[in-house]
Amino acid sequence: MEPPSEFAVPSAPEGIGESIWDEVPLPELLEAAAGADSDAAVEFRRTLGMFATGVTVITALVDEQIHGMTANAFMSVSLQPPLIVISVDRRARMNALLREGVLFGVSVLEERQSVLSDRFAGRGGDGPEPDFELVHDTPLVEGALAHLVARVVRSYWGGDHSLFLGRVEYVRYGEGTPLLFHGGGYGRVAGNPRVFSSLPPELLQPILDAGVERVYEDGEAIMRAGEPGDAMALVVEGTATIERGGRKVPVEPGELVGEIAVLDGGPRNATVIADGRARVLEIGRDELLRLLEADPKAATALIAVLASRFRESS
Repeated sequence: MEPPSEFAVPSAPEGIGESIWDEVPLPELLEAAAGADSDAAVEFRRTLGMFATGVTVITALVDEQIHGMTANAFMSVSLQPPLIVISVDRRARMNALLREGVLFGVSVLEERQSVLSDRFAGRGGDGPEPDFELVHDTPLVEGALAHLVARVVRSYWGGDHSLFLGRVEYVRYGEGTPLLFHGGGYGRVAGNPRVFSSLPPELLQPILDAGVERVYEDGEAIMRAGEPGDAMALVVEGTATIERGGRKVPVEPGELVGEIAVLDGGPRNATVIADGRARVLEIGRDELLRLLEADPKAATALIAVLASRFRESS
C-alpha cells in the first residue's frame, strides 16, 4: 500500500515501523463480530466510539484569519522532547493549512463547552461567537480547560486522515472538568455527587440530627471503595479526601460523603480518607430510610434532586 506522494515517511529507528507500506500484509476485508450482513465500516466506527475521549478544538491563524475544527483524535507522544499528534480528516480545510513549520493550537474543552464543540464540528448552534486569545501568534479558545501551542515537525499519511506531529511550545491549564465524548455523544465526569446536601435546610436538618458522632485520625479511612453503603457522613471538623479512579477531591467541613451508595446500600465506588483529625456525623442507612418514610416531603424532594441529576447527565 503506497502513501500519497505528499507524505514523506522518514526512516524509523531499526525495528520500528520498517517497510510498513510494502512488507506487512494487510487484509482486504475487515471482520465484524456482528456478522456478514453487517456493515463492517459502521461496526468499526461504533467500536472506536466505545473509547471515551476528551474533546479539543484545533486552531490555526492563516493570512490573519482564524480557522478551527473539533477533534477528539489528539494524544501526547513524548515528554522529552514535548510532542503531540493530531489526526485530521483529509477532506477538512485544516488538512490543507497544516504543514511543517506551521503553528497550531489545541484547546481542551471544558464540560460546559459542548456548543463550541458542535460549532467547530460544523453542526451550527445558536450559542455566542467564540472568543480567542492569541498566544505565540496562535488562536486559543477562551475558557477552555487547557491550552497547547505546537509547531508541525512532521506529517504522515493515515488513510483518509493525516497525522500531524507537533513539538509543543506553550502549555497552560486551569481548574475544571473536561467535556467527554463517547459512543457518538457527549458525556461528563462524575464529581462528588450532591444529593442529600441539595435538600432544603428544613428537610436536611432532621436527617443530620439523627447522626452519630465519630472521630477519625489522620490517614484513617472514613469509607472504603467496595464496602456496603451502610451510612453517609457529614464532615463537621477537619478535612478529608475522596479518592476515586485516580482522582482526588477535597472535602471541607459541612460537606456530605457517601450520598449515592447509601441510597441502595452500595457497594461504594470511592474511598474517603481523613486529612488530619476529622470529626464526622454518620447517618446509618436504616435510620435514613426510616426518616424518609416518616417524612414524605423529604422523600419527594429527594426524588426531585435525583431527577435533576439524571437530566444533567443525559
